[in-house]
Amino acid sequence: MADKTSRVSVKRKEKKTESKTNDEKEKDKARKQDKVGKKTDAPPEPSEAKEDKRNGEAAGAVGEQEKKSNGNGEFEPIELPPFEIVTGEQMSPFYFKFQFRNVEYSSGRNKTLLCYRVDTPGGNIEPLKGYLEDEHATAHAEEAFFQQVLPETNASQEYEVTWYVTSSPCVGCAAKLANILRKRKKLRLCVFCSRLFEFEEPEIVEGLKAMVNAGCKLRMMKPADFQHVWDTYVEKEDQSFAPWEDCQENYNYYVEKLADILK
Repeated sequence: MADKTSRVSVKRKEKKTESKTNDEKEKDKARKQDKVGKKTDAPPEPSEAKEDKRNGEAAGAVGEQEKKSNGNGEFEPIELPPFEIVTGEQMSPFYFKFQFRNVEYSSGRNKTLLCYRVDTPGGNIEPLKGYLEDEHATAHAEEAFFQQVLPETNASQEYEVTWYVTSSPCVGCAAKLANILRKRKKLRLCVFCSRLFEFEEPEIVEGLKAMVNAGCKLRMMKPADFQHVWDTYVEKEDQSFAPWEDCQENYNYYVEKLADILK
């Protein structure tokens, strides 16, 4: 990011130098000096940080870097969060349409987005809603939810948790979720998946079965579910959601595959 800003600064300095002298050798010398001097001390533009935040890509880390600038444009080293978690905020329409599309071959869609709702039956607490993703992942989004959003603080409290995720859990996450559900008897988890992750692998099949046997309700997202996520978790402004052409067809395909897995 700093290199990009530096190049802009260099070009501006070059134009200024050209207007002050007619000596070509002096201009060349000035340009070289500017490149050396400006290459490391230009801070990143705030607009880039804002764009990162809108796309859900390390916004918190960028903000901290801007705050910790030492005045010379050099940043103090900071520790990136293990993942990006956004609570009570909404994703961009493009982000939703690309990551949640229920295609069979999800090339390029290598990030898990997890939209959640947490209800406490019989209580006066407002439902907790938001979404998180496994950017900078040392923990996947599924595990991160139970670390940051709903840690085990009150074993007697009942929770009804609903997830809308871009793909079903991997082997490791499926095992961890099954273990959590066995331990937390008052927790009810319903997971709606846009796609099934590597569903032909035997270990994935066993992992999903273990989740269901532990009490998880596992479902595929139908067109109405995509509409719900759009209405609840997307910063849509005046835009309306129109399901992609093969949305229903792909839903039917994945429903059949999930039925084969859980039979």
